[in-house]
Amino acid sequence: MPDRRRLQRLAAYAVVLRDGAVLLTRLSARVSREEVWTLPGGGVDHGEEPRDAVVREVREETGLDVTIGRTAWVHTGRRPNARWNGRRVDVHSVRLVYDGHVPVDAPAPRVLEVDGTTADARWWPVADVASGRVPVTPLVAEALAAHQPVRVQRTAAYALVVQGDGPDAAVLLSRVSASGFHTGLWTLPGGGVEHGEPPAVAAAREVREETGLEVEVGRVLHVADESIRGTAPSGRDEEFHGIQLVYAATLAAGSVGVDPVAEADGTSDAVAWVLVADLLADAVPVHPLVRAALASAQHPAG
Repeated sequence: MPDRRRLQRLAAYAVVLRDGAVLLTRLSARVSREEVWTLPGGGVDHGEEPRDAVVREVREETGLDVTIGRTAWVHTGRRPNARWNGRRVDVHSVRLVYDGHVPVDAPAPRVLEVDGTTADARWWPVADVASGRVPVTPLVAEALAAHQPVRVQRTAAYALVVQGDGPDAAVLLSRVSASGFHTGLWTLPGGGVEHGEPPAVAAAREVREETGLEVEVGRVLHVADESIRGTAPSGRDEEFHGIQLVYAATLAAGSVGVDPVAEADGTSDAVAWVLVADLLADAVPVHPLVRAALASAQHPAG
């Protein structure tokens, strides 16, 4: 083999997953005569921070604004007979691959750069990539194999507030907005416990924020947990583990007879008193935590 010009290239890429699909870009004819898809990203300019480079490259190649994680994987490869600007060169590539995510309401990807190395951009099902239906660079397979969802564990406190008796008994519920998991389901008012905050205090605070009502928090009624793997409301691929503490609560004197008011721009978008009879008849879509808390209140342990 004749001696070729040596070229070492530092590049930064993003592996972006959403709802079982991965964001890929197709190499243009300048780079590959055949159809080949790769991760969005590209060369780091002299003096440029790699994290800034990958944000810039993703924007140029897909039109999307990506948020990058804190760490990166390092992939290296050598192509001793690569085409580069019309010449054959010996390329040593050092690639930094970051986890990234885009908002769940982001528009469809589209290439912004003109006459560049990217011909197309789209979401491809990961299953199609794994099966070989989509022709991809080795970098894609390596990045998907190395990718792990972000693990998040959260302790949350909720309040079961019931007013009335018999057929008139109603429970205070809030509806999950598009900013939270389980969008559209009704659940108990509550939310995450802040660092150093007593859970009972958190339950009262969350009820106040989500409904505008003040409550007096009593004993713990129910403890549950749930695990969710998928796209978080932020757009990030997460493995979420939630620990849920449910407290019995009663309306404070100043909130009796006061209509609840939903918070603005939060994880809930509506609040209402819902008849227990309607819940038991499955007339209202609710999170399983609601029925479990009601059952614990009716049949306390011990």
